[in-house]
Amino acid sequence: MKLGHIGLPVKDIGKAKSFYDAVAPVIGLELIDASDEFVGYGADDSYEFYLHTGKAGITGLHICFEVNSKEAVDTFHREGLAAGGTDNGVPGIREDYSPTYYAAFVRDPDGNNIEAVYHGEA
Repeated sequence: MKLGHIGLPVKDIGKAKSFYDAVAPVIGLELIDASDEFVGYGADDSYEFYLHTGKAGITGLHICFEVNSKEAVDTFHREGLAAGGTDNGVPGIREDYSPTYYAAFVRDPDGNNIEAVYHGEA
């Protein structure tokens, strides 16, 4: 299965854009388009992840992005915190998942649990 795209409603598009602008390059996404009501990220002019104004639902949504190195996980966590996110799990191995599951978790400004994971060597 390949996921087509993810659309996420946000309370404050400016705060959300600042957060996702900081982490998008680390997870392999680039800013494609932005307005007062919509921000789209992806590659080759194809939206893969976008934000839109609207009533944000109950927080707690969990989205995981696979990255290509431990350093990218570390950078994701650092940039996410610097851009207004809150820590929800420092970078490290999650042995309960697997001995090579290196991940970090950051809550975005709407409280969603955003994860970056590297499935590489322990």
